[in-house]
Amino acid sequence: MEKSINVYFDSLREYVESLEKVGQLRRIRTKVSVDLEIAEILRRVMYKNQGPAILFENVEGFKIPVLGNAFGSLRRLKMALDMENFEEIGERMTTLTKLKIPHGLLNKVKMLPKLSEISNYGPKSTSSGPVTEIVETSKATLDSLPIIKSFPKDSGRFITFGITVSKNPETQVRNLGVYRLQVIGSKKAIMHWQVHKRGALHYQMNKEKMQKTEVAIVIGADPATVFSAVAPVPEGLDKFLFAGITRGKGIELVKCKTVDVEVPASAEVVLEGYVDPSEMNIEGPFGDHTGYYTPPERYPTFTLTGIMMRNNPIYLTTVVGKPILEDAYIGKVIERSFLPLVKMFQPEVVDFSLPAAGWFQGIAIVSIKKRYPGQAKKVMMGLWGMGQLSLTKILIVVDEDVSVHDINDVIWAVTTRSDPKRDTMLIENAPTDSLDPASPLLNLGSKMGIDATKKTKEEGFERPVQEEALPDKSTINLVTKKWNEYGLQE
Repeated sequence: MEKSINVYFDSLREYVESLEKVGQLRRIRTKVSVDLEIAEILRRVMYKNQGPAILFENVEGFKIPVLGNAFGSLRRLKMALDMENFEEIGERMTTLTKLKIPHGLLNKVKMLPKLSEISNYGPKSTSSGPVTEIVETSKATLDSLPIIKSFPKDSGRFITFGITVSKNPETQVRNLGVYRLQVIGSKKAIMHWQVHKRGALHYQMNKEKMQKTEVAIVIGADPATVFSAVAPVPEGLDKFLFAGITRGKGIELVKCKTVDVEVPASAEVVLEGYVDPSEMNIEGPFGDHTGYYTPPERYPTFTLTGIMMRNNPIYLTTVVGKPILEDAYIGKVIERSFLPLVKMFQPEVVDFSLPAAGWFQGIAIVSIKKRYPGQAKKVMMGLWGMGQLSLTKILIVVDEDVSVHDINDVIWAVTTRSDPKRDTMLIENAPTDSLDPASPLLNLGSKMGIDATKKTKEEGFERPVQEEALPDKSTINLVTKKWNEYGLQE
């Protein structure tokens, strides 16, 4: 049976149980290796038929099972987040930003149910939880975890789906981010903190004071927390609060044993430790979601100080590579959930799409309700100034009659409504994704905007406006009624 309405998962294993009930999970009892084999199976399952989540129960040399492709379809993500329309997440956030306390006692009383609902979003503290069933400090080691190697030329085994929890040292606002970690010893791993990421900002702020950055790495949390770690939420919003907004109920948190960091009480595994600014190591190469190996580069090092875990934990992992894989579906949820926020800042936006083949930052397609000349370029510059969208390399703006999710419709608009010289905007020396294999410099390159909207005389279109060839509406209605009679059933 599918989940009922307003039911959320408190843990990863609750989600796994539900996946199995609806045939979305396959248990593999054949012995498998963490060295390339698990990754190849997961990629093949996704590339061939967007197959089920896989739980590897017999991992060679390890007692802990490995879960992969847990979020590798929109159906599974709808189950995970308990919603059909992911825009609901963004609508909850925009509602919070617009909320005003009304005047008058009666109006304030009417507001109480909404305020009560909002208060339920916040995280709650607890003294213990399932993740505290096993605690290791001085004997803590990474050696017992079935950490995988994905590609032949990867420089080692990488934790790929760990949620790094850190705090802004000035505001104490918590951040969750998914950053890969290359294991280089039983207590050491290299933290891949790209310069644009919020965790890297916390590290840099501490580094300026020559202080270590305390972190916790959560492996296997409830689906809302996993999604929140990936989502590019607005600056200053505590991501545990965002997780509560996502699932409609606050997350229970427990304090780590060796560092001053809070983590989900229902997590599977938590690695506690710190990142020391004085210890740098060469990380990579690593086969990434662009389909290329990212080259070796110096990054700071994580030192393990303790482990908390459940009895019989599940190790959550993911594999990346040339799209389309599991991360593309998570990206689609991000796209839908943040559309209301995009509309709040750019009201003319009708819809937008981050095509899976564009690996999140490569390309974005936006449709607008155009009212004045130059409006498409205004939208481009506005979006390039919004959070993670600042790293988007190519932006295409189309009219509202074009479907941003139909690439053929977009190509038609680009080729019939844009002139390369007039409607292409190039920006040099702009920030780029650290993983972009084509940028001339690390983190710095160029951007291209294509205005594929209909042009006006003010925008330099001097020719007579050509009318689109559209079918007669009455004929459309007649054919629709006779559709089945023609033997052309949909």
